[in-house]
Amino acid sequence: MKKLSFFNKIIYGLNILLVIFTILGYILPYLAPKLFPLLAVFTLILPTLLVINLLMIAYWAIQFKRQAFLSLVVFIIGYTFFTKFYKISGKVLPEEEGDFTVLSYNVRLFNLFKWIPDENVSENIKKFIEEQQPDIICFQEYSKSADFEFQDYKFRHIVMHGKKIKSGQAIFSKFRIIDQGEIALPNSDNNVVYADIIKNEDTIRVYSIHLQSINISPQINESIDEEKSKMIVNRLSEGFKQQQLQSELILSHMEDFKGKKIVCGDMNNTAFSYTYKNVKADMKDAFVEAGKGFGKTYNYSYYPARIDYILIDEIFEVKEFVTFTDFNNSDHFPIMARLNIKKQ
Repeated sequence: MKKLSFFNKIIYGLNILLVIFTILGYILPYLAPKLFPLLAVFTLILPTLLVINLLMIAYWAIQFKRQAFLSLVVFIIGYTFFTKFYKISGKVLPEEEGDFTVLSYNVRLFNLFKWIPDENVSENIKKFIEEQQPDIICFQEYSKSADFEFQDYKFRHIVMHGKKIKSGQAIFSKFRIIDQGEIALPNSDNNVVYADIIKNEDTIRVYSIHLQSINISPQINESIDEEKSKMIVNRLSEGFKQQQLQSELILSHMEDFKGKKIVCGDMNNTAFSYTYKNVKADMKDAFVEAGKGFGKTYNYSYYPARIDYILIDEIFEVKEFVTFTDFNNSDHFPIMARLNIKKQ
């Protein structure tokens, strides 16, 4: 420290604080939001902290200062967190017999209330599905308001709720569905549906989940006063507590099924959260396995939020993963994985 200039001493002090907050961010996914609701909000900024640590490493390295090791060690410890946020390179393996594709997409009621100033949103989504031809589709915020049918999907499980406006979730499959059901989420308009799908001689349970929204608009104004900040933090805290309960119900339901599982959907939370850790359990994240870039799934202007996931059991190999960030027909982007069942 003696050899540092006064300015660098200030920077190093801030660097130490940054490291403390980053380590706290590593711990938070293991802490239940209902016990630490305000701290749970902190998981949203962990990616930003990781990026700042990289900048700190570069700052000290160009000066040949050993202080660079502080952020370097912390970054190396948390490298697996970084790969949940950003993947330098993806994976595309050759297609072979047995491959099948799974698509997950929050369609936001097919633009029922004209959030997007385009009269062709529902038709755009229909054409997109026809072009991609996924074998299994999980839709969140599904609505029958769209005046079309997915003719290529003979098997489907659709659950709708609501009085005046019915919405819900839908699983469409080219493979036969032999069983289906719903997990009701208490005190919430959200829900979870599942379908047992037969592919060749394998039974695969596919879950489509839509967890509690934290109601933060993509168009939120940058100028936020103290009162609005408190309101947002309180809303986030309450939302995360509800998500904890919902994730525990899902995990309990999944543990009762001993077969092969795929979980798709909108968790309304990041890959650094208790919610994600709970639902994922010992499954694999298809984006982490084969994705590329930020994997942004929510159309938020100021942050590359990845809140939609395809999780798979260890038995599945992820051969390709795509996030369709150029397809702007909802507040979410579709994601699709090409999978194969490993030979045993």
